Amino acid sequence: MPAALLRPIPDAPALLLDPPGSEGPRTLIVSDVHLGLGGRPDRPEGPPEASARVLADEIVRLAGVVHAEAILIAGDAKHPIVGTPPPLRPVLFDFFARLLGDGFDVELVLGNHDVGIGRQLPREVTVHPATGVVRSGVGIFHGHRWPSNAVLRAPKLVAGHLHPGFRLAATPADPEGKRRCWVRVELPPPPKPSRRRRRHGPLLAREVVVLPAFNPIAGTEALNRHRPTRGRSFLFLRFLSRGPARAYLLDGTDLGPLPTEYSRDPPSGGDPRARAAR
Repeated sequence: MPAALLRPIPDAPALLLDPPGSEGPRTLIVSDVHLGLGGRPDRPEGPPEASARVLADEIVRLAGVVHAEAILIAGDAKHPIVGTPPPLRPVLFDFFARLLGDGFDVELVLGNHDVGIGRQLPREVTVHPATGVVRSGVGIFHGHRWPSNAVLRAPKLVAGHLHPGFRLAATPADPEGKRRCWVRVELPPPPKPSRRRRRHGPLLAREVVVLPAFNPIAGTEALNRHRPTRGRSFLFLRFLSRGPARAYLLDGTDLGPLPTEYSRDPPSGGDPRARAAR
């Protein structure tokens, strides 16, 4: 059976999973929405450009443009890691209700920021564990822990968590010069089966796609400058380092291969919002 197609949506941090035939619904995939990032007690849904209402409207718009029937968030729907502050709870509910209200099936793969989120969601939302889910031959997980054996066996993998970016020339409008980007990794053929008992099954996928963070003010890892740190090194070391990886801007510009070696010096300074979103 033909494999599902994965199509980045031009100029948007979103991916379309287009299954062959009638195998499943056309699904819009986003990651790292981080609802509540930059919020305050009097404004729990965040600043205007990253408010829950704006993000929900944009997801619904993109889903309509590509004629998706389902929406899947690949982790980190909310920003607070431990629990959900009371002012943010109705924000979460209304965000997901907005997606459901337009007739989409809505799914969430749990990310490291999504502790306890299930209690705050409409019952129609399907919640998957952090080990991921397989849709039409594509394994989807967040990226902060090992996926399930079923996900590892999928021909293609999709993850978030890394907040991939590239540091380009700074401009007055963008003094940091950081741009969100996609990462695509071509994996080598899997090793020969081993008789040794392992906790996890072998990684059989031949391709990994890492989504940019959907929230526009979430921090980004400048992958052309330094190796990811602070919890994001797992995805990089266990998956992205297994084969040649390339980065692409949201408009499709090919930024070339990621470095195979980095300086030992850790990055200094940086956007405080980036540190907050780690």
